[in-house]
Amino acid sequence: MATHENSRTPLIEVIKPGWLTTIQDLGRPGYQQYGMPVGGVMDRFAAIVANRLVGNPDQAAVLECTGQGPELLFQQDTYLAITGANFSPTLNGHAIALWHGINVRQGDRLAFGPRRLGFRCYLAIAGGFDVPVILGSRSTHCPSQTGGFNGRPLRAGDHLYHCALDQAIDTLVARRLPPRLCPSYSDSVTLRVILDSRRDFFHRCALTVLTNSTYTVAPQSDRTGYRLSGPPLARIEESRFISEGTVTGSLQVPPDGQPILLMVDRQTTGGYPPIATVISVDLPLAAQLGPGNTVCFVACSIAEAQALLRTQTHLLNAALPPLPAIRSTPSP
Repeated sequence: MATHENSRTPLIEVIKPGWLTTIQDLGRPGYQQYGMPVGGVMDRFAAIVANRLVGNPDQAAVLECTGQGPELLFQQDTYLAITGANFSPTLNGHAIALWHGINVRQGDRLAFGPRRLGFRCYLAIAGGFDVPVILGSRSTHCPSQTGGFNGRPLRAGDHLYHCALDQAIDTLVARRLPPRLCPSYSDSVTLRVILDSRRDFFHRCALTVLTNSTYTVAPQSDRTGYRLSGPPLARIEESRFISEGTVTGSLQVPPDGQPILLMVDRQTTGGYPPIATVISVDLPLAAQLGPGNTVCFVACSIAEAQALLRTQTHLLNAALPPLPAIRSTPSP
């Protein structure tokens, strides 16, 4: 981290790191030609809402907590919001609400208990987390040890800093996401997909199998992609597929017929033919899946996918408008 941190008062001390807690933002687009994935938060909707609740621009850095939340000691007053999966958060032993802005005082302790629904939660603080910007992003890409907190998940004893604000924490007005817009997470979800137009890589039955079957998220799943276990999707082996650029949400099919759902840390090119792509509106639901959860797929048209995204964006902006960015800079 930057050498000036020894002269600064940290905002947070990490007491327990959780299973996999990393600093993420909306990612680093523009570098895929060099092999660097866009990365960033898995659940964009939850992360954006968390930032809006605390007066941050949508792209401010947040904590992404996977499977189990951390335990954090606050060494300064701040304002925070927790969104996404319900990991039973408590402040000084008292339960606190998700999808709400909350005042936190120096000496307060944030902890998480049992995971209820969902697999990833997001913690935003006013001003955003202050880590170096690398290739235009503060996101952590663990495979290349790039960005975030020294390119790795948090550990016990780490100290986190925030960007300096040009307004007092007490001036931030408490905000909440209306309950009707809060996502409904489940261990079994249905994801809408746009079927790939290149059908000549698969037998005719493959699309029928895909949209009439249930698949289980395998333990060998991570931010790069989910390996799905279920009825195989029959490929035409003599058809050669030339490697091409990949997109988040693509369902690639390797020779064994077991699909792989590519996620945000996906490789930038892939050599397995895609059979379908999960629509943008449903990617946050996919992000909340964990090993053992199940998923079904239903076909959706491009026009329907675009309409759903416009509606979601309109409803969110109407209920929780994007705020002008609080002017923040790394603390001296």
